[in-house]
Amino acid sequence: MLSRLMNLLKACFRPRSDRFIHKNADTGGHQDGLLWYKDTGQHVNGEFSMAVVQANNLLEDQSQLESGCLSTHESGPYGTFVGVYDGHGGPETSRYVNDHLFQHLKRFTYEQQSMSVDVIRKAYQATEEGFLSLVARQWPMTPQLAAVGSCCLVGVVCGTNLYVANLGDSRAVLGRAIKETEEYLAIQLSAEHNACIESVRQELQLLHPDDSQIVVLKHNVWRVKGLIQISRSIGDVYLKKAEFNREPLYPKFRLREPFKKPILSADPSISVHKLLPHDKFAIFASDGLWEHLTNQEAVDIVQKHSRTGSARRLVKKALQEAAKKREMRYSDLKKIDRGVRRHFHDDITVIVLFLDSNLISKASSVKGPNISVRGGGINFPSNTLAPCTTPIETTG
Repeated sequence: MLSRLMNLLKACFRPRSDRFIHKNADTGGHQDGLLWYKDTGQHVNGEFSMAVVQANNLLEDQSQLESGCLSTHESGPYGTFVGVYDGHGGPETSRYVNDHLFQHLKRFTYEQQSMSVDVIRKAYQATEEGFLSLVARQWPMTPQLAAVGSCCLVGVVCGTNLYVANLGDSRAVLGRAIKETEEYLAIQLSAEHNACIESVRQELQLLHPDDSQIVVLKHNVWRVKGLIQISRSIGDVYLKKAEFNREPLYPKFRLREPFKKPILSADPSISVHKLLPHDKFAIFASDGLWEHLTNQEAVDIVQKHSRTGSARRLVKKALQEAAKKREMRYSDLKKIDRGVRRHFHDDITVIVLFLDSNLISKASSVKGPNISVRGGGINFPSNTLAPCTTPIETTG
């Protein structure tokens, strides 16, 4: 395995191409090799920083920040929406979520005339149903779309509330200042749905008492049906609707026994956090970051440096840790091309949302400009095969 990996590296170990360094006029972000970043920007509740580093041949992480009106009508309410969508099996589901989830949320906010847990849950449900319809329409031409899915982490600041909704194993962490010590405490705001967590395995076993193989330890990793680590997602229709778990879907995705009820869920865990003046920032990131940094390490990195470039700093630290684990230099890791890079780390998306308590107290009623930023990456035409393609087993 090691010799095969070294041969791949020799073929793909090349300096990053200057043709990928450009300024993205749509978002004000910058592209530097496989790294996209927007070091600083304003939202109605404070400042923000975003960064994305690509590891897969096609970027499977998608992300967005939307600030201003959270409704389809200008009467409001006003606030900030953050979304991190970590795709698996391909980029199609995460791209779909990026295009539709916030639009659904605005529609339901308008219908209910306020932001609420119910609005967010309905937005998730509408996004899931929309993608399911797409899979059904595409089934004759693109059956493998049934095996593509995405984690889905959302944060909404509206009034003095921070709503956090999650499917899968991305994570939101709050940085809270402790006056007495001038240190910052890391508080995890999201519940995760990964079979490596014992409570998640227990939940699956309770939901499927007649299935002794609902979670399987495979290559020392717990997987749902031996296939996927996460228990909740958007998409992954092959594990939700039995009619899509059959030919012509690839055999590796097809279960031997038919199932009567969905194996995976699209029902998000949602929490509501009342923001206090000492709640200074929230980090929203795909699991690619949390594989290499603890909650407290991430909060300390943000707290100890200037706000500008916070997200890029977190990505860089994660890559340095990934390089260290493989006994290589960070500078050498940066030269490895996408596709092969996935052997060393996952796509990583980070959004740091700084929270200004003075702005938060009045932001839900104050009208401001609508801001829309999407995390970038290297995009190729759909018929372009990236060089040095290597299949990677998805972790979900």
